[in-house]
Amino acid sequence: MFPSWALLASLLALACLTTFVDGAALLSDDEVEALKQIAKTLGIKGWNLSVDPCTGEAGVVTVNREKALESAVTCNCTFQNKTVCHVISIVFKCRNLRGALPPELVLLPFVQEIDFSRNFLNGTIPPEWGTLPLVNISLVGNRLSGSLPKQIGNISTLRNLILESNRLSGPLPPELGNLVNIERILLSSNKFTGELPETLAKLTNLKDFRVSDNNITGKIPGFIQNWIKLQKIAIQGSGLQGPIPSGISLLTKVTDMRISDINGPASAFPSLSEMKNMKTLILRNCNLTGKISDFIGEMMELKTLDLSFNKLTGQIPSNFENLVKSDFMFLTSNFLSGPVPEWLQSKGDNIDLSYNNFTSTGHCQIKNVNLFGSTSTGNNSVGIVPCLKNFSCAKNRFSLHINCGGKEVSSNGSIYEADDRNGTPSIYFSSGDNNWAISNTGNFLDDDEDLDKYIAIANVSFPMNNSDLYKTARLSPLSLTYYGLCLLNGNYTVKLHFAEIIFRNDSTFYSLGRRVFDVYIQGKLVLKDFNIEDEAGGAGKAIVKNFPAVVIRNTLEIRFIWAGKGTTAIPVRGTYGPLISAISVNPNFVPPSEDGKKISALAVTGIVVGALCVVSVVLGILWWKGCLCGQPLRDPELRGLDLQTGSFTLRQIKAATNNFDDANKIGEGGFGPVFKGLLSDGTIIAVKQLSSKSKQGNREFVNEIGMISALQHPNLVKLYGCCIEGNQLLLVYEYMENNSLARALWGPEEKRLKLDWPTRYRICTGIAKGLTYLHEESRLKIVHRDIKTTNVLLDKYLKPKISDFGLAKLDDEDNSHISTRVAGTFGYMAPEYAMRGYLTDKADVYSFGIVALEIVSGKSNANYRPKEDCVYLLDWVYVLKERGDLMELIDPKLGSDFDKEEVMGMINMALQCSNSSPSLRPTMSAVVSMLEGRTAVQKVISDPSFSSDDLRFRAMVDHLQQNHKQSQTHSVSTDGPWTGSSVSGPDLYPVKLDSQYWSNRV
Repeated sequence: MFPSWALLASLLALACLTTFVDGAALLSDDEVEALKQIAKTLGIKGWNLSVDPCTGEAGVVTVNREKALESAVTCNCTFQNKTVCHVISIVFKCRNLRGALPPELVLLPFVQEIDFSRNFLNGTIPPEWGTLPLVNISLVGNRLSGSLPKQIGNISTLRNLILESNRLSGPLPPELGNLVNIERILLSSNKFTGELPETLAKLTNLKDFRVSDNNITGKIPGFIQNWIKLQKIAIQGSGLQGPIPSGISLLTKVTDMRISDINGPASAFPSLSEMKNMKTLILRNCNLTGKISDFIGEMMELKTLDLSFNKLTGQIPSNFENLVKSDFMFLTSNFLSGPVPEWLQSKGDNIDLSYNNFTSTGHCQIKNVNLFGSTSTGNNSVGIVPCLKNFSCAKNRFSLHINCGGKEVSSNGSIYEADDRNGTPSIYFSSGDNNWAISNTGNFLDDDEDLDKYIAIANVSFPMNNSDLYKTARLSPLSLTYYGLCLLNGNYTVKLHFAEIIFRNDSTFYSLGRRVFDVYIQGKLVLKDFNIEDEAGGAGKAIVKNFPAVVIRNTLEIRFIWAGKGTTAIPVRGTYGPLISAISVNPNFVPPSEDGKKISALAVTGIVVGALCVVSVVLGILWWKGCLCGQPLRDPELRGLDLQTGSFTLRQIKAATNNFDDANKIGEGGFGPVFKGLLSDGTIIAVKQLSSKSKQGNREFVNEIGMISALQHPNLVKLYGCCIEGNQLLLVYEYMENNSLARALWGPEEKRLKLDWPTRYRICTGIAKGLTYLHEESRLKIVHRDIKTTNVLLDKYLKPKISDFGLAKLDDEDNSHISTRVAGTFGYMAPEYAMRGYLTDKADVYSFGIVALEIVSGKSNANYRPKEDCVYLLDWVYVLKERGDLMELIDPKLGSDFDKEEVMGMINMALQCSNSSPSLRPTMSAVVSMLEGRTAVQKVISDPSFSSDDLRFRAMVDHLQQNHKQSQTHSVSTDGPWTGSSVSGPDLYPVKLDSQYWSNRV
């Protein structure tokens, strides 16, 4: 626990540059007052400024090296013959301050150093700081957002600009090129976009440049060759593309080079022959081809070499034996060949050669050299890895359960085997019974630990189900692979159990880290840029991801890879990489008997004949009793339908819903009633029942099944299956605890949710990702046609999921559009679709734009009428834009706790999406890029076709009103969570139930 701020007076560090004589040197009243204002803005409480801060009476320097915390105000008392003091440095590190950066610092005209590292500060960087004679600015590890002010470029005295691990966004200002004295620019783990400004070429005094984990675009610029004093460079997962420019060879002073995970064309190994003092060289996943250059063997100071995940060929250079100071050498996942050098096997220290084409050594591990999968030759009777060719299975298995990083535990009736061996930077080891194995690669850089820890232990107690599985987790800095051995061939379900147990779920800097990694199963990417916290809804919360897998040659491979994304300095440096809590693998088939005895052919024949006789008798009795002559299916189109989804029996559904008990009813709409249910395995479901009075019919039912059963995405509602028995048509969905986005925003007061700005932004981004999948990523390209807030459902973590596919249409890529009957919801339909039935995926983009405006404003597009001449919310937005009052649109419930730049960006993005011309609307993938900060959002000029006097706009309104008169009225309960769809224009459950609901829809 950190000390109370009430004790800050005794902890405040005060130092002076001179010795005081009779207390003559004093701080001016103006600066004392400035310190009070600064303390208030930062959120400091208990700071005693009743005495002169420069007299030393308030305390001594406070430094806790173990916790890295520090509080210090430093004065220079040499002014006016040592009679006047001025504050020259303010340091508050690791104090969990929750305020904002103080513009009031300009009232301290002599301040040279600002260090507010690892706090919980919000807001933006004040442009006023550009007038100060600052030398050092360190703001690493806060919640700062917005763009980097161009005024920072005015600080000609600045030498260190450290902004890592924040949420800063937008392009870097060209004015940074004016910082001619700058030595360190650390921008990693933010959301910066655009290309690196050409003006940065002027920074010839630069010694340290880091821009990893951003959304920078363009190629790695050639002008970096001008940084001839550069000693360290980090470009990992930055968004920049290769190839590595040839001019990098001129940076002869570089001792630490980290370039990884860059896209771009294949290129040869860069020339680094003059970098004799290199200590850390990482060129990972840079699409390098050809042989490894011999000059690396001449880097006598080299301690860490990582050339993993390239396409390097040939043999390891013989002069690598000269790298006597090398501690780590990672060459995994290349095409290296030839024999493994003898010196490497006998003297190698933490060397990883896994996944290459070397001549077989017959071993998976030799001392500290990982050779698993290092050769593609040899026959293997067990799996795909030749070094296991002499391994034999005691017996075949059909399941696998591992408690990653922990002791053996029992959970849900299964025993999870212990996996509590710490490991090393390059190691392969197998379980005690050889049923599974692990290959780990990488060391945690910059953590100042002599011995890395590859097992995480929860730093606090987290309340969650099956908590024993989540008390520990296995970590890896680079690549972690689990191998299931001796598994029977067939189809399996792999469950990966995650929980973020290192970061915290509180308002301290321990909560600000972002862990991002990729997951592969059987060599196929199943999770890209996976963030446990985002998926689970916070730290200390469990989430289980399910994946199908096909086991061949008795081996299952599950691989976790860090690709340079996420923070690396929160809560301390060296915190990053994949984390996995548990793994369970279960068969999708009936396992054979345990004793393994074979049944004779005669016995099989007898069993089959006997079974047929029994079935015949039973069917005869049922026919005689009339049980096989029930009502036929409601429509011939359902007969013989090959439904690509799970199947439930009517008995299962009745048992789950207590025979459709009214107490379990959670909604009713155009399709029919919806019930909450509980399956025998504990899964909570929502069952949608087609009413016999439904006007929707079987076409929408089949469409709903056909569409959603072919779709799998985290932001789409999951269809578990259906039931078609007699005249019963039922759909079974996942249960969504928090109902719809509509109810969360403007439902009954007692049902509304308090959605802060980060949550709203995350919901909007999730909807955009779901639509991107429908339009561009799924095997079937689909236009939803009814995107609205009632069709966006929220799970227990407020993760958005798109529902209602009854109106969805397949988008034939060979045609520019679909001409179809108009169906959807008034106020959300694009003009070209509402008036002419002209349907493309841009109709969904339009609807999404409306939903985004509703998220920002907290107001319903259909019901909000601030002016009589404004039919919809969109019309009012353009009125506000013309008046220059867009901030008036923001939901008052947010107060002032929002990121203004993000809000304005979302509004402008929404206006782009809702443009009356479909050709001017962005694609949904472009929208996701804007929301994630990879692409800047352009300001939107007024859309002339959306003025109240415009004939096209009036025509659309008249058209919608005419259609509205022909619509039917339905009412739905808003009680309880919900999932499913209306498969019609009317909402599944209206948010307001008064008699004016439908009349207010237009």
